[in-house]
Amino acid sequence: MRPARLTADLVITNARIWTVKTTYAFRTLIDKGVRLALGTDWTVAPLNPMLTLYAATTRATLDGKHPDGWVPEQKISITEAVRAYTSGSAFAEFQDAVKGTIVRGKVADLVILSDDVFSIPAARLKDVQVLTTVAGGKVVHQRRP
Repeated sequence: MRPARLTADLVITNARIWTVKTTYAFRTLIDKGVRLALGTDWTVAPLNPMLTLYAATTRATLDGKHPDGWVPEQKISITEAVRAYTSGSAFAEFQDAVKGTIVRGKVADLVILSDDVFSIPAARLKDVQVLTTVAGGKVVHQRRP
């Protein structure tokens, strides 16, 4: 699923069609035992993974016009969103034996972030910066101070 798309779809759907209560039903799917997989939707939606986490946990638009989020009962926690983005996505592509979690023997793909996403308010997730990216055990990106 592509949470960052929901913020654009909220505006389009509510303005032109109707309010849809069952789309992007993250909470319902998790509660039913579905293993959720999240991703961006580049090039249709922003590539920034923090916007995906923001959208999944707040369901709010970036412009501040919908602070409570679209169908707020479908919000998920940051722990659920990160799990879906990492191990859930690896599972969806049948790669969970080699990636998706940080354990010995799997590829070392990870990021170092400017903030602890598990301790800040969900509304701040959109502002978190990637400081370092490690892919295959090698540093491939480092933000300059």
